[in-house]
Amino acid sequence: MPEILTMLLQIDQTLGLWVEQYGAWIYLILFLIIFAETGLVVFPFLPGDSLLFIAGAFGASGMLDPVALGALLLVAAILGNTVNYYIGRYIGPKVFTTESRFLDRKALVKTQAFYAKHGGKTLVMSRFLPVFRTFAPFVAGVGSMNQALFQLYNALGAFLWIVGLITAGYFFGNVPIIKDHLNTIVLIGISAAAVPVAGGLIWKLVRRGAEKQQK
Repeated sequence: MPEILTMLLQIDQTLGLWVEQYGAWIYLILFLIIFAETGLVVFPFLPGDSLLFIAGAFGASGMLDPVALGALLLVAAILGNTVNYYIGRYIGPKVFTTESRFLDRKALVKTQAFYAKHGGKTLVMSRFLPVFRTFAPFVAGVGSMNQALFQLYNALGAFLWIVGLITAGYFFGNVPIIKDHLNTIVLIGISAAAVPVAGGLIWKLVRRGAEKQQK
């Protein structure tokens, strides 16, 4: 089991070997990886961003069909978030309605209010943030976000994430300088996506502090 886990964690680095070894089955393997990362809260550590980028590069080299890959992984990302959402929607309220000093029911109410107001942009932006993209749909389910709105932003976020990174990999993944510094580039991309989120949180804290002082 540890060996399989290690192989999965490093698949973005050894994708070429996987393609040669498993042939057309690689499409199913990649589907399951993207589905697991987005659909199961126990797999937030899977290499989604770098894997999509490198898969796009292999699409440019002819080892993978980029159109079929993009369509398949788009379905995986949408389906994964949907499963995660319904898991949260099913177990969340049940957990918070049990009598426990460790669970604050007010937190559930705040979560519901937050996702009613900011759920859409949270789902879209979280697609580009590892770990966050795994937990965002689950929390949306816990907060009972409107199902139609969830699916709308779920599909939009998945499209931007899957198609965006595969396309970027297709055109730039085989450029030597990018290929040699992929991890650094991915970290820069994650940081760029995280800045608006962090900025928004800081602004809210500052505004909340100012409102308390006025009172």
